[in-house]
Amino acid sequence: MPRVSVVIPTYNRAETLPRAIDSALEQTMDDLEVVVVDDGSSDETQSVLADYDDPRVRPIVHATNQGANVARNTGIEYARGEYIAFLDSDDTWQPTKLERQLEALEGRSDDWVGVYCETSYDLSGTDGHVRGAAASVLARADEEPTMEGGDELIGEILADNVQPDAGSTLLVRTEVAREVDGFDEELDRFQDPEFCLRVLEAGKLAYVDESLVVREETGQPPADVIKAASDQYLASYADAVERFEAEGYEIRATHRLLVAKAYLSEGRLLRGLWYLRGAAVPARTVPGLGWAAGTGVRRRPLPIVGTILVAFVVTLLYLATPVRRVLTE
Repeated sequence: MPRVSVVIPTYNRAETLPRAIDSALEQTMDDLEVVVVDDGSSDETQSVLADYDDPRVRPIVHATNQGANVARNTGIEYARGEYIAFLDSDDTWQPTKLERQLEALEGRSDDWVGVYCETSYDLSGTDGHVRGAAASVLARADEEPTMEGGDELIGEILADNVQPDAGSTLLVRTEVAREVDGFDEELDRFQDPEFCLRVLEAGKLAYVDESLVVREETGQPPADVIKAASDQYLASYADAVERFEAEGYEIRATHRLLVAKAYLSEGRLLRGLWYLRGAAVPARTVPGLGWAAGTGVRRRPLPIVGTILVAFVVTLLYLATPVRRVLTE
């Protein structure tokens, strides 16, 4: 039985899949298997998998496309390792990723059931580098969240202050992943934090403060889908939302920001601005908000008055007090 089962769900990503698999096989901790779940691909994925002459690579094939969450759950079902580590097929790991995470769990009590780590994004081009640098500088103005633990981590995740990115960073005991019934197959968004919230019902999560995962920015679902998923996600944790908002966490307001950015980037600017009412805007999110508004203006040009309005709102947010803020109605 391997120490770690790496679960890679994939669908029509023959171009990026080898990079993901190779980054798993090249780990300094090599007591592992790589369970690749081909979720009904119609490209060259089967040929890619056939090229791997390595007994650690175990392909599982879905006859039809069923979605990433179903594919991850298939991986959980077939995993033979003591731990499961998830990896999206367009992301890559640093060679020491698993080793550093297992070290973080060593010596801790059985209450600690998993560990996640920091990520970095492959923000190509000048715009990406500028956004990343600006967000890094502005993040210093935000309060430092709790990064590991049990119940105290739930509020941070609900408020999006902590983003475990379970799809590529999380290492969790296999028995726990099964006990909590895997990923929610009904969610079109927020499936990563939602899975982590259920893992936290079983035990604590540790944290490695190193960027051990390189992620690529990918397309997002339509704004209406994000809005519906946000409502569903928050409704599922209504009691926890009420409890942690009473403790000062800005949960609903943060989700208004996420929805606003989605509408802004689609060019539905007035709807995006409406959702900004009552939105929490931490300093680190200002560059992304500005980018979303700019993208929307390029997709659906407004009369000059509308463009000035969007620029005014983004500038107002930038100049506001550099701590977590809420735009009240």
